[in-house]
Amino acid sequence: MAYRSLEECLLDLERTGRLVRVKEKVDPDLQMAAIHFRVHEAGGPALLFENVKGSSFRAASNIFGSIERSNYIFRNSLHTVQQLITIKNDPLQIFKHPLQHTNTIRAALHALPIKNPIHKPVLFQEIKITDIPLVKHWPNDGGAFITLPQVYTEDIEKPGMMHSNLGMYRIQLNGNEYELNKEIGLHYQIHRGIGVHQAKANKQGKPLKVSVFIGGPPAHSVAAVMPLPEGMSELTFAGALAARRFRYCYRDGYCISTDADFVITGWVMPGENKPEGPFGDHLGYYSLTHPFPVMNVHKVYARKNAIWPFTVVGRPPQEDTSFGKLIHQIAGKALEAEIPGLKQVNAVDAAGVHPLLLAIGSERYTPFAETMQPAEILTIANHILGKGQLSLAKFLFITADDSGHLNCNDIPSYFTYILERLQKERDIHFYTHTSIDTLDYSGTGLNMGSKVVLAAYGNKKYNLIDNIPVAINQHNLIKKCRLIIPGIAVIETNKFSNYNQVTTEMNMLTQSLEPHLNDLEGLPLLILADDADFVAEKFNNFLWVSFTRCNPSHDIYGVASFVEHKHWGCKGPVIIDARMKPHHAPPLIKDTAVEKSIDPIFEKGGSLYGILK
Repeated sequence: MAYRSLEECLLDLERTGRLVRVKEKVDPDLQMAAIHFRVHEAGGPALLFENVKGSSFRAASNIFGSIERSNYIFRNSLHTVQQLITIKNDPLQIFKHPLQHTNTIRAALHALPIKNPIHKPVLFQEIKITDIPLVKHWPNDGGAFITLPQVYTEDIEKPGMMHSNLGMYRIQLNGNEYELNKEIGLHYQIHRGIGVHQAKANKQGKPLKVSVFIGGPPAHSVAAVMPLPEGMSELTFAGALAARRFRYCYRDGYCISTDADFVITGWVMPGENKPEGPFGDHLGYYSLTHPFPVMNVHKVYARKNAIWPFTVVGRPPQEDTSFGKLIHQIAGKALEAEIPGLKQVNAVDAAGVHPLLLAIGSERYTPFAETMQPAEILTIANHILGKGQLSLAKFLFITADDSGHLNCNDIPSYFTYILERLQKERDIHFYTHTSIDTLDYSGTGLNMGSKVVLAAYGNKKYNLIDNIPVAINQHNLIKKCRLIIPGIAVIETNKFSNYNQVTTEMNMLTQSLEPHLNDLEGLPLLILADDADFVAEKFNNFLWVSFTRCNPSHDIYGVASFVEHKHWGCKGPVIIDARMKPHHAPPLIKDTAVEKSIDPIFEKGGSLYGILK
């Protein structure tokens, strides 16, 4: 089914029991987000808020809240789009199997954007920012944000649809220093296409025209987050996934998606920034206030009976987890085709995606050699760290599996496999003073930090132990130690103070453990944390704490460590200091009063009664 609008999709979800209407008046200031969280955590349906306080428009959330629901929405086009991307990487497929690709040819026609002949879309009315449901998600957020925007810009040197960029960059609608109804905040991270467009506009001293589309066919939202192969337009992908051509027109020189529910047009002037944030983000912490481009509002449009779609992000898994799974379903094979030797990759959602990447590659460089050691996988690692969004990976674990049985989506088994083979003296490679994800505050500044690659290959070298050695339990700096899985333990010690003090403490700890290398051989990874019980309680807690709170160059230590010809290694366990640091962003915590205020909606007589069971 090709949805022509967001409402068509929501009505279809309702008919099949995948959507529930919330009839009570709900406040967009924290209450709507709290309801969304509670429903999503319970694996509940999509939500349509019919009575939004302070706005005449309805709002919808949790639309993509499960991979099952996402697959249902795109049930008629998903396979065809997968084929289309495969053909993009191997065009001869269409000639080898022409009868298998008739639907693919049709999808290619849907991929072509079509200009709406209506210069002034009759379905649109002009409104103000304050007419929109101003959804505030977390207590310390700087204001209300758009969390499912499709931000459209064009290349000032090559104007037109086919050289445009469509991305999902959060938009702050009010708060801070923004002049209400006249200015909004435009936040985007590094390695984003809009940055190239703004750089070109700045070079010419001209404003960058921006159109923000909200709503429309669900495929348009997915297109805005899709990491497409080089040369493929997001608008063409939106049409192919929607099985309906992307419709647009121009008004006052701005591009308008004529299928969107809302459109905000405006411009960004060179060097014109204002404080944006804080914002509770998908790593599970607040991204803090920083100067980002301010968008001067030109016009705000809404369709008749428009619906405002939103999502809420926080510590994963959240709704955007389903986005990630859907993206992998569509483009996973294409990525592997673009990087020779890469067999599998997993940007670990539980660790916030960019902080931790697991990969499986090939080792074909020296099949004649007796010694099995990393070679090709190091080349693949460098390729990964130079590839689009993958380049933001902070920890990259990579190995090769000749048996073909290893799966990097089985994360505990993957860690076991690589730790059994990790030669700590050789296999750890640091990248210092480099760029990291904008939302990652573990580094030395905004976008600044380090990376580390752990590349292990060969026969099993160690038997991982499932007990805590006496040498660790007896150390006076260690308050508590818990096993996570065989080979990985978490240590609770003093709170982090400063790096000078920590250097002294770590020297004492590692020196005291050095005489016990034999006993520690089966425990190659130790995590320092503020709460050992929390980290050991669930494997996802280990992933979240360990890899979001560590800057590799500053926070990785080793027992019997050394530097030889500028290469760092250690003979005993690798120690990751994952304690909270003074410069870290605070974690997200729900507001207890807000949580209590939404209870009646879930109780008998409320719209959502029974859905949490």
